[in-house]
Amino acid sequence: MAASQLSGGASLVFIIILLVATPAATPEEIADEARKVRRLQLMMDLVMSVISQNDAMSIEEASELIASARRAALNLFPGKELAYDLIYRPRFQRLMAEKYRIQ
Repeated sequence: MAASQLSGGASLVFIIILLVATPAATPEEIADEARKVRRLQLMMDLVMSVISQNDAMSIEEASELIASARRAALNLFPGKELAYDLIYRPRFQRLMAEKYRIQ
């Protein structure tokens, strides 16, 4: 499966979680949520790319970048820690395990 398909699927899950938690959303609210989800998806993809492509990045720097990305995601979507932990945490854990050979 291509990375863009995985990210798109994760975004769709994130939108569904948000819409279920927000009853009777207006079309404008839905469009705003979709924009924020797309911004989040791009940010997470960029963080993953930077970590995977930068051979000089230490594990500490990568961990700090991931923590900053999590804070930014939760600023976009306050109170959605569980959604973040279900969607993005496993992706970052896999990346860190593969790149730094950690378990």
